[in-house]
Amino acid sequence: MTAPALLSVRDVRKSFPGPDGPIPVLRGADLDLGPGRTLALTGESGSGKSTLLHLIGGLDRPDAGSIRLGDIEVTTLDDRGRAALRRDAVGVVFQQFNLVPSLDVGANIAFQARLKGRRDPQWERELADRLGLAPQLRKYPEELSGGQQQRVAIARTLAARPRLVLADEPTGNLDEASAEAVLALMLDLVAETGASLLTVTHSERVAERMDGRVHLRGGRVA
Repeated sequence: MTAPALLSVRDVRKSFPGPDGPIPVLRGADLDLGPGRTLALTGESGSGKSTLLHLIGGLDRPDAGSIRLGDIEVTTLDDRGRAALRRDAVGVVFQQFNLVPSLDVGANIAFQARLKGRRDPQWERELADRLGLAPQLRKYPEELSGGQQQRVAIARTLAARPRLVLADEPTGNLDEASAEAVLALMLDLVAETGASLLTVTHSERVAERMDGRVHLRGGRVA
């Protein structure tokens, strides 16, 4: 018997204002992601991949359609409800890292888990060790390379043990060797927490490592 989807997206539509009227980006996107599964979201630049990721994470609201995470209808949540969703159930790894510059690496890793009231210092230390961050814990983001900041962003997301991890080009700022190492670690760590992973990627190598993939074309899943 097939397990019910953790994430279900149906007929999601989103437009943005333009000089000559609304510009449609998503025109009825659909996808499903099961518990503990990994999925690559691919497509050309401008196809709506990051937009869809942000809608799933409650960072924006669609114009129409349904996004369900477990028994939660994300599209009906108000600002407070979407903030609670991100705090309690969803972790996002952004392209821009979004680390807190006034906090050192150790505090950045603990940040989301602290907000959730789910701090596990032993798990945080394990994440730091396995992502090669143990020597950097007292440093601040500005003292790190881009690759190190990306590892901190991944550790911060996984430290809170979210049900769903959303990653926007999680290895896009790394060289090929570092990207492969970080991807392998992230997949191992996601599996250990039992989370599902949806990752936006342009990389065929990354997409091949996922359990499945969906491709956006013209604002729809092709």
